[in-house]
Amino acid sequence: MSPQRALLQLPGALAFWDFQDDALRSLVPPGLVLECAGVPPVVADEGFFGPRSLEFEAAADGGAKGYLFLSAERGHPLSLGGEASQLTVIAWIKRKRSPYQGCQFLAGVWNEHRRRQYGLFLNLKIWDSAEQVGAHVSRHGGPTPGYPYCMDVAIGATPVAFDEWHCLAMTYDGTQAAAYLDGRLDVREPQGEPGRNPFHLPGGLNPGAADFTVGAVARPSRVEPDAQGGFRESGSLMGNPFTGLLGGIAVFARALTAGELASLQSDGA
Repeated sequence: MSPQRALLQLPGALAFWDFQDDALRSLVPPGLVLECAGVPPVVADEGFFGPRSLEFEAAADGGAKGYLFLSAERGHPLSLGGEASQLTVIAWIKRKRSPYQGCQFLAGVWNEHRRRQYGLFLNLKIWDSAEQVGAHVSRHGGPTPGYPYCMDVAIGATPVAFDEWHCLAMTYDGTQAAAYLDGRLDVREPQGEPGRNPFHLPGGLNPGAADFTVGAVARPSRVEPDAQGGFRESGSLMGNPFTGLLGGIAVFARALTAGELASLQSDGA
């Protein structure tokens, strides 16, 4: 069975974009259409689910040239916060080398102006990580107490290779977040407490709504220590740009099992 057919048969899907004929329209449900801000991503002539994908690039200053979004103001079904939070985000990607070497965001509801919920990342560079999958989650929307940023995340052990198609996924089941690479839980042994993948965070996620974005996140342009021993945020930009080909995005309102994620691996192109 193709990964596309397998995905469409799984219960709980809220959205699935394969970026083919009607590139920004979700197959589930068909009325959910991504909007574009900034420079539209290039339509590349190769893909995972067919002959097309979207190519994202970073701007010269390290910000995002463009990104896709669903507006929270107009309402979207991918805001999944609250005590009963459960979710899965899946992205099929081919990384491309770029002068930009920073953290990269794939998809989620993750506004760093204290409206974080969940986000699928690459190359977070926190907790001794580098090029691995990151499954960021936030219970209260702001930075982790005592840190300038949110540090609550499951991070895999395996660097994601360039110039190859890979399936990246994150799940949250109400108790823990987990990061998957190519259909397997990419277990990372604890570096002290808590463990890094899976990552224990009971109690659900921040209920505050924000845009669902693809390819970049809204974040402060500066975060600096303040006189009270905390941190002060200023400015705003769209940053953490993804660089490479995006062949598909899927979001579920439940944590898929390892077996279900493994069923989405073989090439559909």
